[in-house]
Amino acid sequence: MGQPSFEASNAIIYVTYSAFLLLGTGLAWKMRNQPKSEFLAGNRTQTAFPLALNFIAAAMGSGILFSYPQLATLAGVQGVVVYAIASACPLLIFAVLAPIIRRKCPEGFVLTEWTRQRYGIVTALYLGALTLLTLFLYMVAELSAIGQVVQALTGLDGLPVVIVECVVTTIYTSLGGFKISFITDNVQGAMICCLILIATITIGAKTEIKPELIGDSGLLNSSLVGWQLVYILPVAILTNDFFLANYWLRAFASKTDKDLWVGVSVAMVVILVVLTLVGCTGLIAVWSGTFPPDGDGSVAFFLLLEQLPNWVVGIVLVMSVCLSTAAFDSLQSAMVSSASNDVFRNRLNIWWIRGAVVLVIFPVVVLALKAPSILQIYLISDLLSAATIPVLMLGLSERFYWWRGFEVLVGGLGGILTVFIFGTIYYGDAQLGAELILLEQGLYTGDWGAFGAFIAAPVGGLLWGFGALALRLTVLYIQSKMRGTRFDALDPPPDVPPEDAGTFADLSEDTITTKVTGKFF
Repeated sequence: MGQPSFEASNAIIYVTYSAFLLLGTGLAWKMRNQPKSEFLAGNRTQTAFPLALNFIAAAMGSGILFSYPQLATLAGVQGVVVYAIASACPLLIFAVLAPIIRRKCPEGFVLTEWTRQRYGIVTALYLGALTLLTLFLYMVAELSAIGQVVQALTGLDGLPVVIVECVVTTIYTSLGGFKISFITDNVQGAMICCLILIATITIGAKTEIKPELIGDSGLLNSSLVGWQLVYILPVAILTNDFFLANYWLRAFASKTDKDLWVGVSVAMVVILVVLTLVGCTGLIAVWSGTFPPDGDGSVAFFLLLEQLPNWVVGIVLVMSVCLSTAAFDSLQSAMVSSASNDVFRNRLNIWWIRGAVVLVIFPVVVLALKAPSILQIYLISDLLSAATIPVLMLGLSERFYWWRGFEVLVGGLGGILTVFIFGTIYYGDAQLGAELILLEQGLYTGDWGAFGAFIAAPVGGLLWGFGALALRLTVLYIQSKMRGTRFDALDPPPDVPPEDAGTFADLSEDTITTKVTGKFF
């Protein structure tokens, strides 16, 4: 079996973590006198190439070694291609929207700042809560993944590794903030690309494909699950990316819009290639005979590695630590920045925020050790975002100047309620309808439950939103009649002339914005 010895495994893991600790704390010491604004964000400071490396590092945690090969064993080539494209291409949305939002809200560094300006405090707190919840769930998923990876690759207990990773990343992100996370992600992103290239070449050279298994596997054929994922994954991943403050921090850190476009485009191509390669290991595991037909697809990658030399497993182990550390420190840094901005409006001493993030680590670790499925953790957040983001982003167009925070809040919560209603009708059971909100059965059940949930969430959210709009306008109209005042709820704001109210294309022009709080009702 291709597994390093106990001593070698420990040496590889902890030397890698030590290197990142020395790098991070050394840089943090040099930047110890940076102002609070630079600790939280790095607006307009980064060029294209560092941005690309950062998006690469932030987008791929060690969980990709489970989820992508697993989908390959279930949905074949179709699933691999769809999952890779659906994961990589949504990054372009930041190149499209970040310049627009930055012109409307130049002082912001996360999406919630624009939300406060556009929709008011209540909606901003709602989005802030969802953002922090998403970051929390992603931290749980990342620690769960690295613990399982280490156990699968080396046979070691994953708990010490999880604790060490938390300690290492917490130390240097607490000392250096966003800038340290950005710099370390540059190093980690470059290492990830090199290590994946080496691992890919080695797996390709050392693995023997059995041609007779290719046709028998059926993985070259399309499937119901594969076609369902053509819709589910783009909706789930695209909308969920809006909740990931680590992406917005990097998008707003771009020096120019051109730097952002180039950086995101390069990252998208690299991520697409890497995820496709990782997904293909599931296909190779099946076609080489190392993965049994009735096995657990999430371990397909590790079953394949068992056939390879020890040094290959060592490379993959270093790569996994890099993937996990890069993703986890980005999430920690984003949580600090988001909590400071969204909850405390950057008024609270930053050390209190750091302390709160350290306290959050304890439940993260506990849940990570108990998390049964990494994919299910992501899916919970995906459904929340699918319900909320469509109603939220309507306000980015000046044509919807009459859209308020009340509609966003009701629409987001109504979208989740619609999933419950759909599930109850579809399954004929209220309990199963409630379980559909958590997607406890996953995506690969072969029925239409998950597919329907991801239709019900955004469509239901929009329907509830427009229903809330009708209710709000009715209340305001009645109030105006009772008070004898003019009904002005549909009047355009003074800074948006009616003839200019139009499409997203209008927003590409330079916009002057003041620090205002939008209307909730």
